[in-house]
This record gives sequence, C-alpha cells and structure tokens, in this order.
Amino acid sequence: MNILKEIKRGKYRHFKGNEYELIDIAIHSETEEKYAVYRPLYGDKQLYIRPLDMFLSKVDKNKYPEVKQEYRFEYIKD
Repeated sequence: MNILKEIKRGKYRHFKGNEYELIDIAIHSETEEKYAVYRPLYGDKQLYIRPLDMFLSKVDKNKYPEVKQEYRFEYIKD
C-alpha cells in the first residue's frame, strides 16, 4: 500500500492550535526522503517543508502533557 496516496491534502490543526494547509508531499531527489509541503493559514502564509515523519509524528506527551491532540498535525478537512 502506498502511504503517499493515503495522506490527505487539505487543512490540518497543529497541536498548539494553529491551522495549516498540507499542499503536497515532496521527495528529495538524492535521498528519496519524503517531506510535507505546507503553509500556515495565518500570517504571511509562507510555504514550508518538514520531514514527513515529523509532520505525522505523535505529540511528545512528556514535554506537552496538557495537550489532548494525539498527533503533531491532525487532519481537519479538504
């Protein structure tokens, strides 16, 4: 199963509360590492990338015990 096809593009909520749009998934041409291409839906709306594993990671409950959200970014809608 191709995980890239399963990841939904659209609006996500960061565990700290702000909303972001996941534009697409990019693949590094040399290392084949996968990156999330996204932008905040506030401020200057500049385009960012971060390793896909980090984008999809769980919230560190030891560092942020008060956070109820399970994942760093959680899908909201298209």
